[in-house]
Order: sequence, then structure tokens, then C-alpha cells
Amino acid sequence: MHSPLLSPAHRTRTRTSSPVPRAGAVCGALALGLVALVSGRWSPLVRLDRDLAEALHRRAVTEPGLVHVNRLLTDWLWDPWTMRALIAVAAVVLWRRGDRVLAAWVVATTLVSSLLQQGVKAAIGRERPRWPDPVDSAHYAAFPSGHAMTAMVTCGLLLWLLRRSGARPWIRRTALAAAAVSVLGVGLTRLYLGVHWPSDVLGGWLLGAALTALATAGYDRYASRQRTEEG
Repeated sequence: MHSPLLSPAHRTRTRTSSPVPRAGAVCGALALGLVALVSGRWSPLVRLDRDLAEALHRRAVTEPGLVHVNRLLTDWLWDPWTMRALIAVAAVVLWRRGDRVLAAWVVATTLVSSLLQQGVKAAIGRERPRWPDPVDSAHYAAFPSGHAMTAMVTCGLLLWLLRRSGARPWIRRTALAAAAVSVLGVGLTRLYLGVHWPSDVLGGWLLGAALTALATAGYDRYASRQRTEEG
């Protein structure tokens, strides 16, 4: 509850002081910078990508059991379609509760994420790593990693929804831990399986974080304006 001693202007500043928009702007700026470096094939980045990818691939070809585990994780637990299914479930729950604008907002954010991801892939057209002895394969262009970006957007949206719903602290902490493991884990599986360069994964994380921050901050502002008008 707002204190009656706070002026409307102070309340507005309090509402807009969230670090989320600033964090989103920083991630967006970093993502744009990375896009420029990848598009321009900046030599230090290319060398770093190659060195890290080769080191991981040399290890992967000697550990078929670990490769199998990584394939199960990336193809099932952290697959983009698994993530989209979680968003679909959340949207259905919101819709049935009457939060239809919020449900539509979450679905729209997920759709924009997919379109942005495919648009950047098509625009840059970066080739994936090629190995004489691959342990896995993937389609479409490399940058950004769709798995990494989808996991970031999905986990970010679900954590935001839990906060908005007033979930208990232990539930939110558990969800945060699961989200961190998922976002980091899916990126590592894509690198270990040799289907992405490190900067592909980083780009997916940054673009996903920027989009999620923009979408959640936008809805919070919209909801705040609606409450003001209704009040």
C-alpha cells in the first residue's frame, strides 16, 4: 500500500525506478555490439570461438556417454518446444483466471522471440561449426542460439509471472535456481555438442534477456496505468 504522504510524482518515480528496463537496455546494447562483431567477423572473436569450440569438441568425441546425456537434455528437457509448452500452460492458466491481456502478452512475447531469433539468423547467416567427426547436428544458421534465447525468454517470463502472482519466497527461490540451471545448462549443451560457437550462445542469452526485460517492463507500465485510470 502506498503511503498517503507520498506525492503522485514521487509514486511515479518509485514505480519507474525498477532496474529491469535499465538491465534490458544494457543487454540490448551488448547484443547489438555482439551482432556487429559477428557480422564483421572480428578476428579476435572468431579465434576465441574457434579455440573454445575445438577444445570442447576434442573432449566430447572421447566421452560418448556424456554426449548422450547432453543430447537428452538439449533435445527433451531444454528443447525450445518444451519451453514453448511451458509458456502455453502458463498462458492457459492465466486465461482461465481471467488475466487475458497478460496471457496474450506472454504468448506475444514468445512469438516475437521466435521471429526475432529467425530474423537475426537469416540476416547474419553464420555457419555452424563443422567437424570431421561430429557428435551431433543442427539446422539453420548459427547466430544466435535458438535454444539459449528461448530458454532465457521462457525462464524470465515464468519468474516474472511468479513474482506478479505473489508466490511464496521459497517457491520463487526454487524457480530461480531451476531457471539458472536451465539457461546456463542449455547453453553448455549446445557448445559441448559442437553445434554452436560460444558467441552464438552469448548472443542468444543477451537478446533473450533484452526482449524479456522490455516485455515485462512494458506490461508493468501498462498495468500501472490501468490501475491509475480505474482508481
